[in-house]
Amino acid sequence: MRHIAIIGSGPAGYYTAEAAQKKWGEEVRVDVFDRLPVPFGLIRSGVAPDHQSIKGVSRRYEQTALGDSVRLVGNVDIGTDVSIADLQELYDAVVIATGAPEDRPISLPGDNLGNVFGSAAFVGWYNGHPKFAGLAPDLSGRRAVVIGMGNVALDVARILSKTRREFAGSDIVLHALDLLDDSGIETVSILGRRGPHQIMMTPKELGELVQLERAAPQVDPGDLPPVEDDALLEPGLRKSVNLLRDFAAIPQGVRDEKSITIAFEFFASPLRFIGEGGKVTGVEVERTSIEAGRAVGTGETRIVPADLVVTCIGYRSSPIEGVPFDERAGKFANDEGRILPGLYCVGWARRGPSGTIGTNRPDGFAIVDLIAGDIGPGTGKRGREGFDELAKDRALDIVTFRDWQKIEAAEVAAARDGSPREKFIDIDSMIAARDSSEN
Repeated sequence: MRHIAIIGSGPAGYYTAEAAQKKWGEEVRVDVFDRLPVPFGLIRSGVAPDHQSIKGVSRRYEQTALGDSVRLVGNVDIGTDVSIADLQELYDAVVIATGAPEDRPISLPGDNLGNVFGSAAFVGWYNGHPKFAGLAPDLSGRRAVVIGMGNVALDVARILSKTRREFAGSDIVLHALDLLDDSGIETVSILGRRGPHQIMMTPKELGELVQLERAAPQVDPGDLPPVEDDALLEPGLRKSVNLLRDFAAIPQGVRDEKSITIAFEFFASPLRFIGEGGKVTGVEVERTSIEAGRAVGTGETRIVPADLVVTCIGYRSSPIEGVPFDERAGKFANDEGRILPGLYCVGWARRGPSGTIGTNRPDGFAIVDLIAGDIGPGTGKRGREGFDELAKDRALDIVTFRDWQKIEAAEVAAARDGSPREKFIDIDSMIAARDSSEN
């Protein structure tokens, strides 16, 4: 029998568990750990609440989670409740699949001003992650600035621009919905250091902007390169740039009918945040030009007014005590997934925040093949049985996948009209929902 511990119950974790299931069947026992009592990682707390079709991938993970060979061990914090050394003593292989839940710091003067947030915190706020549910951003101002040119920046801009009615069918948490409903924001500026040909935004997400009830996208035609230059782009990026060209062609009269403008500001490199009374009031940016694909400052600066700033410039993994970590790359130090003997990493924890959710599936299968070659039929470690004894000794309150289903049922029962669920936003409420279902 082989015993494997996976730390993290998001896509990378469950794809790795699925791969172990398929390779070894009943000859493996996999425990999937998560510090929260609820599984699915970024599917629950990172994917935009109005993208329910993407969140539906979690149903695939249920098939893996409900098998006898795989168990969710929720409400256990690795590094606090249990150490990596504890797991290595009990399991043949330990796989870190924690993703990249922390913001990559922007590290500019004034980044500690009030109402300046990283996207992990801001997205976690409107998705109801317990760590960020109490964020309470001030949305009373007229101008929001979103820094970044990827899909996360688009998600934030779209969420800030939607009406309450447009959130029908989403699982945005109620406290965020109410605050957004009272928002005073009139302009959302999306800042990027480079130009339209360097964006990381996909056509589907860009296309959603023209469907918004009260908001219209805006692009300065002068920022667009010659049309003939688009021929050199790969097809997906070419579609995205075509949409930017469509945005630039929207008549001013059409924009005037909307109460919110989503303004793309290219060639704008943030230099510092400006504030008054401890709160952000603007972002100083430098005009850039593109040289060999890189943004180079021109010396020309200006101030973009801002009552709210959300930085969407990337993510990094959270270090775990006793595990080698690459601080510069923001991921665990590894060689094709191997960290140390018996210790591995997968997904964003291995390669950094790149690729789609589906990219984690082949990654998980590759790691299991690596583990298979390393551990053979197993080493006789105690695995799940040994962990259960340790958990009992330390009075850990484990949440299983069946427990999670009780929590989920309570969230579904509490849903407001038109929403699939109303998420619990603190751990005590999650545990209470599980316990009340048992009575």
